[in-house]
Amino acid sequence: MSLPLSILDLAPLRPGQSVGDSLAASVTLAQRAEQYGYRRVWYAEHHNNAAIASSAPAVLIAHVAAFTRTIRLGAGGVMLPNHAPLTIAEQFGTLEALYPGRIDLGLGRAPGTDQAAMRALRRYEASADRFPEDILELQGYFAGEPVMPGVEATPGKGMQVPLYILGSSTYGAHLAALLGLPYAFASHFAPQALEEAVAVYRREFRPSAQLAEPYVIAGVNVIAAATTEEAQEQFLVAQRHRVNARLGRGRVFTDAEADSLLRSPAGEHILETFTYSAVGNPAEVGEYVHRFAKQAQADELIAAHQLVHIEARLRSVELLAESVGQSRAA
Repeated sequence: MSLPLSILDLAPLRPGQSVGDSLAASVTLAQRAEQYGYRRVWYAEHHNNAAIASSAPAVLIAHVAAFTRTIRLGAGGVMLPNHAPLTIAEQFGTLEALYPGRIDLGLGRAPGTDQAAMRALRRYEASADRFPEDILELQGYFAGEPVMPGVEATPGKGMQVPLYILGSSTYGAHLAALLGLPYAFASHFAPQALEEAVAVYRREFRPSAQLAEPYVIAGVNVIAAATTEEAQEQFLVAQRHRVNARLGRGRVFTDAEADSLLRSPAGEHILETFTYSAVGNPAEVGEYVHRFAKQAQADELIAAHQLVHIEARLRSVELLAESVGQSRAA
């Protein structure tokens, strides 16, 4: 059996690119993922970030779903403390009603933004403390057993929308295990606690109505190209792009400036986010992702194809699928 693969799409925005172009590229990416047998595409909630256009995952999912047929689409994730659980139940209940059997709901507790945008979202530091209670409230709306008497989610009640806990530390691992939910680890940008968190999750997992056995999805960066040299060149472009996104504050650095910053302490932190990266030709990428899946004890990998240009990203999607023997749809 081939290794199950999925895609994390941040709807990246290049300098000078319109939001409309970025979202159109997300549609094309999902269509290509569907064609090449990927299991799902997830969209991450971020705010106040000029390099990312996926700030409204539910809206983006609805749009992409209209242009695809079978692939699962979801949030990877909704930052639940930013929202009332009732609102999320209604949004994803609506999506499930429109596209039955195709919708996932990944949940995170981070703000997905900075302090200023947190205030604009009417969110406070203590919001994250209610994350477990918010998940139980959300589950209650879907199950038709609301924790607040007299309040039902319409749409939402009775909808079978699978929940996933997202995390980058052992906190999410403990919680996902306790609730008996699948666990997705953000090792594509926060690699440090991967193995410890997965071990905690598998050791403490309790079966639930949704899930009988533990299920781990691990994030990995992927840059697949026809040759090793081309992939390494694209990898450097991706690193420079992240320098601009993290450190530029509206300024676009020259390549020389970006390379110099990559050698600085701030740059070292950016490079650390690329720890788990499959970069190379198809054979090299295929070997890496299988080795990484074993290391991470992952049942599925979710790939962040870190290429700046959509044409190269689409080709990376194709080459990764081919490298692990994934079946192409007819």
